[in-house]
Amino acid sequence: MADKEKRQGLYLAPTRVSYNTAVNRSQIPMGPKQKRQARRKFVQYVRQKSRARAAKEAKEDNGEERPEWTGKLDFLLSCISYAVGLGNVWRFPYLCYKNGGGAFLVPYIFMLAFAGLPLFYLELAFGQFSSLGPVSIWRISPIFKGVGYAMVAISMMVGIYYNVVIAYTLYYLFASFTATLPWLTCNNPWNTDACIQDRSVLSANTTNTSLTNSSLINGTAVNHTGVRPVSASEEYWRNGVLQLSEGFDYPGEVVWYLCLCLLLAWLLVFFCLIKGVQSAGKVVYFTSTFPYIVLTILLIRCSIMDGAIDGIKFYVTPDFSRLQDAEVWGDAGIQIFFSLSVAWGGLISMASYNRFSQNCYRDSIIVSTINCGTSIYAGFVIFSILGFMANEMGVDVKDVADKGSGLAFVTYPEAVARLPISPLWSALFFFMLLSLGLGTQFAIIQTIVTSIIDEFPERLMSKRMLVTGLVCLVFFLLGLPCITQGGNYMVELMNDWSAGFSLMLIGLVECVVIAWIYGTDNFFRDIEMMIGFRPNRWWWLCWKFLTPAVLLAILLFYLIGIKPAIYGGRLEFPTSGQALGWLMTLTSLVVIPLPGIYYICKAEGTFMERVRKVMKPLPEWGPHLEENRELDERYSKKGIPLADYRDADNTPNIA
Repeated sequence: MADKEKRQGLYLAPTRVSYNTAVNRSQIPMGPKQKRQARRKFVQYVRQKSRARAAKEAKEDNGEERPEWTGKLDFLLSCISYAVGLGNVWRFPYLCYKNGGGAFLVPYIFMLAFAGLPLFYLELAFGQFSSLGPVSIWRISPIFKGVGYAMVAISMMVGIYYNVVIAYTLYYLFASFTATLPWLTCNNPWNTDACIQDRSVLSANTTNTSLTNSSLINGTAVNHTGVRPVSASEEYWRNGVLQLSEGFDYPGEVVWYLCLCLLLAWLLVFFCLIKGVQSAGKVVYFTSTFPYIVLTILLIRCSIMDGAIDGIKFYVTPDFSRLQDAEVWGDAGIQIFFSLSVAWGGLISMASYNRFSQNCYRDSIIVSTINCGTSIYAGFVIFSILGFMANEMGVDVKDVADKGSGLAFVTYPEAVARLPISPLWSALFFFMLLSLGLGTQFAIIQTIVTSIIDEFPERLMSKRMLVTGLVCLVFFLLGLPCITQGGNYMVELMNDWSAGFSLMLIGLVECVVIAWIYGTDNFFRDIEMMIGFRPNRWWWLCWKFLTPAVLLAILLFYLIGIKPAIYGGRLEFPTSGQALGWLMTLTSLVVIPLPGIYYICKAEGTFMERVRKVMKPLPEWGPHLEENRELDERYSKKGIPLADYRDADNTPNIA
């Protein structure tokens, strides 16, 4: 329909409140005449709402109004793309086999039910109701605005190194377009005398610290003394790709080809977010679905290869005795927290672009189920491949199982190199990793951009493209230290310390503020305004008691398990690296109380009066659009809920 017709209000836009719903809300019996009058007023109401929506769409087109997802599926797929990331592929399978195989699903599902899903639902409802980003949303209780700043601080640190991982993926993707994969042999310029092509030799020498006369180098028996054997794929990763320096204190120079890959990664992010959620919402149709296609193809192909069944058995065979170990439950809680991406601010940011009537309850159930199902499904794929690899080398699956970058850039490339038509499988795998990484990175950068714009909407709402470009440029420059010869030390340090304890503390505070300070009754009424029904008693119990208790337990598990930062499981970071790791953790913690202190000092009255005043919602808290604010007397300027308007003759005035 033409824009001119929209502006003139010549069409009736779909409305959330139907005529029958409006009449039923009145709870007053009406005769034929009264129904005709009510219908007439309802048509007037629809036309008014239609004009308001047309005006809003015109402002969105001009960049003067906050945009919305163009369709319900855009938001759902964006949430899936955000939550289903690299950790589902390279961290969950490792934790599963480490913590009792199939028995690990017991604490995992427990943590999903009592911590992950309640927080996921809370954040979606929170963001959708207010249509605000993770910083401005704390109009609900200004003393806790620092929680929003902490979310953004974590997203900034993660966003810097996460795109470096995507740059690694791009490099491996480009390296896959060759007849012979470069990490398959030991006759390359980056290889050393310690390189071995047959990992079974490496496994046989794990009890020794050096290679012996039985070691194979380029297929020939060679004598080396005092040299630790290294697989060809690991040497390619450390020497060929990273040009890894001797340690954290030796940054070296920028690796030029990784710099180009990092630049390309940021250009991809910028162009996909150039129009905010309206452009990102289309890209996620690919980034959220393509990984499942690749995982399924890999599972079918690898499951028929020798040793695949042994790998799957190793993955799922339960060891219920491990459930007595508190560390297993702690690992499950932390994995759920990272897997669902709660407390990062991204869920709040994406939900803030929803239509007010979006069924966030349904979305939270769907996304959480798909996310956790993906982790389990990916485990079957990964361990079928590792089982095949172990069979090829004549070693146990545990000797090839790894996690994180070790799985993605060392073990898995070596595994696909053993498959027929290995360049094809390698390209598919790294293209899948690229899709997973970009889907998460889009949401991280969108969170930061949204937070900036929402703080200065009058000045920046129409300059979204400029803000997005500046954020990408600044983050590219901040990421340069991560692609130096010593940059991977920084990447691993940021991965371990930038988002851990802080995330769980933020989740705990978020739950306590909404359930105890704002109140579950108020929050339930807010949700009912959006989706038409109140959450059941289960959510009340979770948000007030169960989820905070579980989060507190996870925090304790995390604190108990804190160890000095170690690179690659062998090299302990120097004092400077340890200090930097703690500094990254404290950065996101320190900002939490600062805005609250400022607001308390600025308020008037005694100390307790000031505290109580800044804990209450601001007058502007509530739905973004006036038509939605009028649905409840707490936010309506008229002070009367829309459904309670009545004329003198008892006809419901729903206009």
